[in-house]
Amino acid sequence: MNIEVARGTRAHAPDLDWSQVRETVLMLELAAGQVEAAMKDSNSSVDVLTETFTSLADTLQLIEAAIDTLPDTIGNGLVKAEIQDNTRLVTSKVHHAIVAFQFYDKLAQRLDHVCHGLSGLSSLVIDQKRLYNPQQWKALQDEILAKYTMVEERAMFDSVLKGATVKEALDTYMAVRMKEIESSGGEIELF
Repeated sequence: MNIEVARGTRAHAPDLDWSQVRETVLMLELAAGQVEAAMKDSNSSVDVLTETFTSLADTLQLIEAAIDTLPDTIGNGLVKAEIQDNTRLVTSKVHHAIVAFQFYDKLAQRLDHVCHGLSGLSSLVIDQKRLYNPQQWKALQDEILAKYTMVEERAMFDSVLKGATVKEALDTYMAVRMKEIESSGGEIELF
């Protein structure tokens, strides 16, 4: 037998059935929905930009190949060198843009994990049979952890579950990240 759960807020006109848990779940679901909507809106734009910059990189390779076929005559030599230099500069900028898209992809993965976690939390909190069951909370934590694909996500999650505050876990993550950047001479290796 399924019990119908009332939807929407009742905070403006509370009755005997009003519940702070239901209001909390509503706000969690709304937050997850807003994140998901923002990701969907931006994904299509980022996909177009990614395709465009990949196409630009391919076109730049064709231009470089065509330039290499030009003879190094006295008149052509300087122009050819200038075109090659500018092509390399544009190729470098295109590469930096593609790296930025990879950062966006990482952000989208994290936000997807947040939405998944909020959804799981909402489902658990609204279900009175599961809410007070420690095994259900452990199962939710295991499910959330299993979705994480990035080492830093797992490390932060583990740290918080072991008792660190979110701020402490974030500070630890940032310190590790800065050491990685310093040890690489400022170069960030992403993927």
